[in-house]
Parts: sequence; C-alpha cells; structure tokens
Amino acid sequence: MIPAPTPRARRAAAALALFALVPACRPAAPAAPALVAVGRVWTGDSTRPWAEAVVARGDSIAFVGDSAAALAQAGTGATVLRGAFVAPGLGDAHVHFLDGGFQLVGVDLRDAATPAEFTRRLAAFARTLRPGEWIVGGMWDHENWGGAPLPDRAWIDSVTPDNPVFVSRLDGHMALANSRALAAAGITRASAPIPGGTIVRRADGEPTGLLKDEAMTPVFAVIPDPAPDRADSALVRAMRWAARHGVTTVHAVSAGPVEVAALRRLHDAGRMLVRVHAYPPLATWRAVAETLRARGPGDDWLAVAGVKGFVDGSLGSTTALFERPYDDAPATSGLLVTPRDSLARWIGAADSAGLQVAVHAIGDRANALLLDLYDSVAAAHGPRDRRFRDEHTQHLRPQDVARFGRAGVIASMQPYHAADDGRWAGKRIGPERVRTTYAFRSLLDAGAHLAFGSDWTVAPLDPLLGLEAALTRRTLDGTHPDGWVPEQKIGLEEALRAYTAGVAYAGFAERRSGILRPGMLADLVVLDQDLFRIAPTELHAARVVATVAGGRVTYARVP
Repeated sequence: MIPAPTPRARRAAAALALFALVPACRPAAPAAPALVAVGRVWTGDSTRPWAEAVVARGDSIAFVGDSAAALAQAGTGATVLRGAFVAPGLGDAHVHFLDGGFQLVGVDLRDAATPAEFTRRLAAFARTLRPGEWIVGGMWDHENWGGAPLPDRAWIDSVTPDNPVFVSRLDGHMALANSRALAAAGITRASAPIPGGTIVRRADGEPTGLLKDEAMTPVFAVIPDPAPDRADSALVRAMRWAARHGVTTVHAVSAGPVEVAALRRLHDAGRMLVRVHAYPPLATWRAVAETLRARGPGDDWLAVAGVKGFVDGSLGSTTALFERPYDDAPATSGLLVTPRDSLARWIGAADSAGLQVAVHAIGDRANALLLDLYDSVAAAHGPRDRRFRDEHTQHLRPQDVARFGRAGVIASMQPYHAADDGRWAGKRIGPERVRTTYAFRSLLDAGAHLAFGSDWTVAPLDPLLGLEAALTRRTLDGTHPDGWVPEQKIGLEEALRAYTAGVAYAGFAERRSGILRPGMLADLVVLDQDLFRIAPTELHAARVVATVAGGRVTYARVP
C-alpha cells in the first residue's frame, strides 16, 4: 500500500483541482507587432551561436541575424531594445516563488551579524504589525556570527509578546518559533520526538524554539493561509523581481495550495510575466496524475510539470544525510526526512503515472539512495524519456558522479550555494568530502545534464550571481580568491547553457525555449555588458536592460 499523505499533502492535493481550469492551449496575451533586440547575441544555438539582432513577432522569434536586416524586416513602429549583449531568457530550475514574493516585504534577517541584531530587527518589524499577526520568513544564518549560539526563543519572546513568530534559517530546514508559536502548535516539554525532524531542547528538556525539518510541520499547520489578494500580490512581486533579473521561466518546487490557486488566478487574468512550471508535493502524485489526464499539463505560461519530494535536510542545519557523521557534530550524520519505503512507493507510483519526479537530496548518502531508487524504478518500468531530477546534487560520493550521465538523471543545482556554503562547509564535513561538493565540472565531464537555479528564497534570485559563482567558485567571505574546490569551475558558455537550454530540458520545454532560433518562443534578456568580454569576477556588475517573455517587454530599466 502507498502510505497516506500528510495533512499538508492532502491540502495540496485538493488545490491541484484548480489546475483543471487552466486551458491546455491558452494563448499568450497580445504582443506588439514586432520587437527587435540589438546587441551581440549569444543564441545558445550550436548551429549559429552568434548574431547581431533578434526579431520577435507575436510570441515567437521571427528572425535571428544581422542588425540591418533585422531592423528592415521589423519595419516602422517596431519596439527596439539595444544593449551590449542579448541572450535567451534566463531560467531558474528551483525556486520557492510564493515565499519569495512574501519575503520581499517581510522581515530580513539574512545578513544579521549578531544575535543582538537578529533580535533588534524582529522587534522593529513586530512594531509594524497588528497583535496576532504572524511573523514568518526571515532567512537568518547563524554562520554570520560564527555558527554558535543557535537562536533561542528567549532572544525574542520579550520583543514579540503579541505576535507568533516562526522565522526560518535561510535554507528552510530549521526555524525558530517564539513561545506563542510553540503554544499554538502544541509543542511542549512533553512532546514526543517527530520522525524526520528534531525538536531542539535545553538540558532540562524544554524546547528552545528551534525546530528542524519535519519537526517544523506542527507550526506550519497552524499558520493561517494568506488571503487570496495577498497571495496574488506576492506572486506579482515575485514575477516582477524575476523579470528585473532577466528570468523568463521558473520551476516552482513544492508548490502548495495557496500558490497553485494564486497562479491560476493570475494566469486566467492574463497577468503572467514569467513562465511557471509547478511541481506539487510528491505525496500528491495521484491528484496530479488525475488532473493531467483530465485537462492536460497546461500551456506555455503555466503548467503542472511533475512532483517534488525530499530525501534529507540541509548541510547548514546538520540535517543533510551523510554516510559518516558530521565533523563538527559527531553525534549525527543527518536525517532521512521521508521514510525510504514512502519514497520508493511514491516515486514508483508517480513514474507509473507518467509524471516527472524531482527529489531534494543534499548529503552523499541521500544522493546515493535517490540514485538507487531511480535506477530500480527505471529498471522495473522500462525505458522512456522520464528525466528524473536530483534537486541540489550537493554532496556526492566520487563513484556516484558518473551515474548521472549513464542514467540521464538531471542535476538541478544552484551555483550560488557553493559561494555561500564554501565559507563553512569544510568544518562540517572536512576536506575530503568537499572535493565533490557542487561538482559542476565532474558532472559535465560525465555527460550529465545540468539545470541551474537559485533556490530563492534560500539564495538570491539573480542568475548573474550564480554565473559568477559557477565560473569562479569564490566564497562570499573572500577566503578563497582562486575558488573553493577550484577544479570544479566551469566556463561561461557551459554555465549559460545550464541557465537556459538546461532549464528548458529539465522541464521538457526544449522544443519551445532555451535558445534563440526562428519559431522558438520570444524569451530573451538584454544586458548592458557583454558577459564574454568582462572578467568572470565582474559578472555580478552587469545589469539587465530589458527582459522579454513571449514577445512582451516584462522589464525595462529606466535610465
């Protein structure tokens, strides 16, 4: 029998019925008669990698070639965008899109450098709210103050007496609840351990307020859903933020019921600025399959793309699953967040239903386990173009690198994490295990498909930061000027492909997007600097001049 889904999964399954109202072939909103992008054009098309201009008519590319011919073909009245560099619209293969929209206007703890600053920011934010309103998000990082002490509800109870608080570590696998939030969730000294998670306790057994992975579920269950208009506004903010950074397609992973409903409303209202491939929870595979059979996957703007699950937690929260204990926390080797039998049954069932499966795996044991499950399902069900995805592919055993190319498993990776985690990963797992951490070069050499993204809100959405991280592997603290694990650097063209054609391939969209060629969707980005003519360490300084999705200008920088 397939294990029953959790209450959160059941709510997500119910919301998937909303996708049945998305037409299978809904046309994009009307586009200008012609649009021309002029600059040094990297097309991503191996048959013609360079050009001077791109012409779009309607939602498709009509011409790629020299600028004079492009302007002549476009005719009078065309919208003309000029920049130093033009590329296919950038993709993001792994985002938490609704969360990102809310985080843009929420409390920001990401760069809080001390416990005192952490507390001060929460106190200031609480003063802007009405009593009873929840404070969520935050995205704090205890490594900013050396990794210890971990946050404790004693830091914040006195400054948030009227508001429940549940603020996440930036990786989303550990969060701090104040006493009001713990009480609402029913978490006390007497609470039993929660499988797949950890209630961090003081010496006397009292919860500190810090919860890891599945132990966060009771709090999530009592946080009220945002009103529909607030969810819609958050997604519009997220889409505008993505367009500002040249992003035309995102893969929204773990898309829950509120996100699904808001996406449908925006789609039906013709307000989509970014193409969204939604990956609801793996446990809801049956509802996803039934929706797809009834109505199809959606259209070029909004589609149910597959399902997404979890093997383990994160390195920063010491919940990523390793074969050996952590060097700096020898009492643990991480957590198996989802029981193996549940993973096996759900992955097998989803694959039997024809769904694409994407699963989060961080630690070396988690990645090995996931590859084993994928191998067994593929062997049992026979060959087809299934494109299993390994989300993060962060720490690999050396012997597992070649398996990605052999099995066709997509490595869905986030380069910025290497620049961030590289500051402190060595103390967690030591110099030997970090050698195959974010192994971009080794995976490409093994024939793996790379699909790059950000994991926003865990990391910034900006793909230029990810490109720089992939090329230089410099860490954020400046301690690795020649690159952290430098042998895993890759080139600019390789990284661009992972952000364009790689994302398209990961979403079964390569016949419509990812390169600039006549007949493809008119998704492109115009930049103020030629990325191939500046130093890799300066990629972050380039700026988006304009973003075009489906022939429409979705962002234009004001001079």
